[in-house]
Amino acid sequence: MIEFKNISKHYQLKGQTIRALDQINLEIPEGSIFGIIGYSGAGKSTLIRLINLLERPNEGQVIINQKDFTALDARSLRQERANIGMIFQHFNLLQTKTVAANIEMPLKLLGVSKAEREKRLNELLEFIDLKHKKDAFPDELSGGQKQRVGIARALANHPKILLCDEATSALDPQTTKSVLALLKKINKEQNITIVMVTHEMDVIETVCDYVAVMEQGKVIETGSTLEIFSQPQHPTTKNFIQTVLQQQLPVNILKNLENQNHNSIYCLQFLGRSAQETVVQAVIKKFDISLNILFANMTEINGTVIGQMFIQLLGDPAIIQQAIEFLEQNGVKVEHSGDQV
Repeated sequence: MIEFKNISKHYQLKGQTIRALDQINLEIPEGSIFGIIGYSGAGKSTLIRLINLLERPNEGQVIINQKDFTALDARSLRQERANIGMIFQHFNLLQTKTVAANIEMPLKLLGVSKAEREKRLNELLEFIDLKHKKDAFPDELSGGQKQRVGIARALANHPKILLCDEATSALDPQTTKSVLALLKKINKEQNITIVMVTHEMDVIETVCDYVAVMEQGKVIETGSTLEIFSQPQHPTTKNFIQTVLQQQLPVNILKNLENQNHNSIYCLQFLGRSAQETVVQAVIKKFDISLNILFANMTEINGTVIGQMFIQLLGDPAIIQQAIEFLEQNGVKVEHSGDQV
């Protein structure tokens, strides 16, 4: 487990104190994929660099597997860093070195024998499916191939923790998808704890087990990815969720409503079992009301389906209330959306 205890980090800039991190308390479970999301300047990259102490906190402790990294001497810290790999946004490959030389570099610096380096190199090239690019140089590779080489280099020394600082931000959507699939494979097959910094909520949705949302140097919300998507609390979190799962009814749909009574609009939230059942169809059959489906979308988080549907209910208020109660009894969360539109 990775623990941040009362972490603060500040810088001096033109006579002013800039608080990059402010009293962070956070736990990252061992063996998980943990996402840290926030807008630019939120402090997320500073936070991830504290894990291997590329940045040192002004206050607080970084504890990994019950060992206080902030209290280690230089020699002990170097030894512990060997268990932490890092993947960068812009790959950070040596342009004058081949793919093989880039991947072998950490092992060479640690004094690993040539035979052992060659063995590990072949394992990694096979794993990232780039054996045919062994002798190529970085400028001969695509962006996705460069990032795969960066991942292989980070895995060279059998790390227990893998840090990803905006690892997919420089990639196109299809390549991002393949790199995320590779990271998920690494996590599942090798039980490596992966900590991902990103500003893209779809990255969190695709691979992360847990997520922390940051703003102005603070963690404003944290929990399992499913919890954060299904029950976001902070406005910033809701803004991020909105990029993946529509939280409000699109304005153009509102404008085209035949009945402009916005107080008749409701948001239905489906989670797990309720997303698989035809409860809306049951409402239409069971109750003498008019139900107009305005907008719906759905996503899947770690095998659990989350869905939202905006509907308009017209008819006798008492019967509408009965219909709402029926939906809630069947696991559907119902919110009145009139005040949101």
